[in-house]
Amino acid sequence: MSEVVAARRPRDWTTWLAPAVFGLTTLVALAAFVAAGHDVSDALTALLRGAFGTPDRFLSITLVRSVPLMLTGLAVALAFRAGVWNIGAEGQLYAGAAAAVTVGLTLDGAPAVLAIPLVMVAAALFGGAWALVPAFLRVRSGVNEVISTLLMNFVGIYFVAWLVHGPLQESRGVFPQSDPIAASARLPILLPDSRLHAGFLMALALAAALAWGFRRTAWGLRVRAVGSAPEAARVSGRIPPARVIWTTLVVSGVIAGLAGGVEVSGVTFALYENLSPGYGYTAIAVALLGGLRPWGVVIAAILFGALEAGASSMQRDASVPAVWVDVITALVILAVVAFSRRWRRG
Repeated sequence: MSEVVAARRPRDWTTWLAPAVFGLTTLVALAAFVAAGHDVSDALTALLRGAFGTPDRFLSITLVRSVPLMLTGLAVALAFRAGVWNIGAEGQLYAGAAAAVTVGLTLDGAPAVLAIPLVMVAAALFGGAWALVPAFLRVRSGVNEVISTLLMNFVGIYFVAWLVHGPLQESRGVFPQSDPIAASARLPILLPDSRLHAGFLMALALAAALAWGFRRTAWGLRVRAVGSAPEAARVSGRIPPARVIWTTLVVSGVIAGLAGGVEVSGVTFALYENLSPGYGYTAIAVALLGGLRPWGVVIAAILFGALEAGASSMQRDASVPAVWVDVITALVILAVVAFSRRWRRG
């Protein structure tokens, strides 16, 4: 009987609409790529070579670039799981970086076992404080966090610009950047002859902690409940949605701020304008591509890190503008959006 009912059910043609749009968009992009005089095979070969061609390229470029994407992606995924649209990971990253440098400049002579935790804690706390403003506005005044977190990005970016032109400008007063942080405040390198730093392990540990927390703790249940059905959570009387939203957004800021501290302590060793090429914004795509699951975010971050790492190789070896990597990235995201509905329906 169920088979008969299913057979009579009208087909939902809209199920195929998104995949069709994705296919058409891909064909148009491919045609534009070929029309511009680029060879598809050469471009993809150069991209893969730049990201995975040698162990050093994979470790020192792809994985290093994936670390801030992992951390900011986890921050965004955590907020999204609770139904909180944190678009402010970029500003929170900048806030964390500013705090990390401020503390790191004062730690000359301090042992690494003390200096590194102090820098990380400062970055995390300031990132959380940066998210505290939109969290307060959301809970107390009902201000949409999409707007408030997005606006806080600009405040964070220009706050760092003011710092490197003013209070934190390097001692010679020539360049708009800070002095290098203390050597003891820098993250150790994991493998010799590579640039892969301990921030990679920190990101993996955080992903493991979040994956465990979502599945095994009451906190994870509350986050998932509020994200899935906030009104039902409120009516139950056991889960306060406002408190969950407030704490989740702040913790999300803590993780994004930690990403800023890791980037300073592991890669740049100083603060300067345009410290981030948009990690906080790319994190939204990373989180969505990873299905808002911690280990999915890790895999998606490595994919995006590979795309960024391969861009320069593609430009150098195949004479393809690196902006085409943005096109490829957009197509990857569109593919996920296009087929996810189809996959969910089986």
